[in-house]
Amino acid sequence: MTTKKTVFITGASAGFGAACARAFAGQGHKLVLAARREEALRELAAELGKKCQVHTLRLDVRDRRAVQAAVQGLPEDFSEVDVLINNAGLALGLEPAHQVNLDDWEVMVDTNIKGLMYCTRLLLPGMVERNRGHIVNIGSTAGSWPYPGGNAYGATKAFVEQFSRNLRTDLLGKRVRVSCIAPGMAETEFSKVRFKGDEQKAAGVYADTEPLSAEDLAGIILWVTSLPPHVNINTLEVMSVFQSWGPLAVHRQRE
Repeated sequence: MTTKKTVFITGASAGFGAACARAFAGQGHKLVLAARREEALRELAAELGKKCQVHTLRLDVRDRRAVQAAVQGLPEDFSEVDVLINNAGLALGLEPAHQVNLDDWEVMVDTNIKGLMYCTRLLLPGMVERNRGHIVNIGSTAGSWPYPGGNAYGATKAFVEQFSRNLRTDLLGKRVRVSCIAPGMAETEFSKVRFKGDEQKAAGVYADTEPLSAEDLAGIILWVTSLPPHVNINTLEVMSVFQSWGPLAVHRQRE
């Protein structure tokens, strides 16, 4: 019998976050779904509420005070978080470093780094006190493998990987696990956000190939968190067979 957990997911309104919500709901786990898009959260909660308990939070992880208030204000039934999935993140633009919009760099740092730190720091003490829990940080192959225009985005994901390693070091002797999952090319809203709503440009990224899906990654995260509690997956890099290292090494199969 599966032990029911409370799972806190950031960036839960779409993509990897929504797929994770569906995967964990399928096992009957309780969900705390956090995202900026309130309407999308409501729709997801209505869908999943038939399978499990769901609590939604309209939350921008860049806002430290808002994250603190959200965590401190969790209803009693959801207050003991067992799994934190730090999924909220984004890439903006592909310009070279000497041409980039500094606002884009700042948003990526604030979301991918600072938002992850806020959620971790505020939920981790409860896990340590209960001597159980699992933090899953969504990294990227861009954190290990550079590409033109990847500049700040790749650097933020390198931070995620190294931060995860250091968390594990800090938690030695505690039964709190930390995993960094680093996907390669995956077809979600990622490219649409990167290209600021240009759907044609975003679609070109995935043309004539078969990238990872959000459901692929959600299944991996569900597996990682369901392993025996003494087993920790430190870092897991995953790509489609249509990709090797770097987004430029993509096999495109045209009919």
